Amino acid sequence: MFENLHTWGYLLLFLYTLGGGFIALVAAGILSFTGELNIWVCIAVACVSNFLGDTGLFWVSRYNKKDIMPYLKKQRRNLALSQILFKRYGDRIILFQKFIYGLKTLVPIAIGITKYSFLKFSILNAVSSLVWALIIGLLSFYAGDFVQEIYSHIKEKPYIAPLILALVVAAIICYFKFATKKRIKSE
Repeated sequence: MFENLHTWGYLLLFLYTLGGGFIALVAAGILSFTGELNIWVCIAVACVSNFLGDTGLFWVSRYNKKDIMPYLKKQRRNLALSQILFKRYGDRIILFQKFIYGLKTLVPIAIGITKYSFLKFSILNAVSSLVWALIIGLLSFYAGDFVQEIYSHIKEKPYIAPLILALVVAAIICYFKFATKKRIKSE
């Protein structure tokens, strides 16, 4: 499998980071730590792919609003949260959304639906993609030794991994339920 990483690893990273890619970039950083991949190539691939993915979402939502809205029916609350965050934080949300799991794909769609400048979005998206790729890529690269140590502990007690995963998923679900909950206005 590791022999194929040199051939297909960067392509898989590119495809996965089109739609977010946090986990793929972390894995690529750790594999770079072990010497299987090159961290700078991984960062460049993730940056370009993430930029193209968000730009594509912006473009599709800008020019095909009527066509994509039926697919977003179940995401109405999350889409509304994205628009609220955009109004509250302005341009900074383009950077922050790269780090918020679950909103990563909705924020470019929410911004694309508005009359926001495509050129301005593209510039901010390019800078944000680079910052995101550098931070996540380098953090995971330098945390490679720590991750290998954790892996050795999990290998001894395999029941720990599903518990940690369940806690992370539960925390994400609770956050979205809380953030998108209808609140009754008190008079």
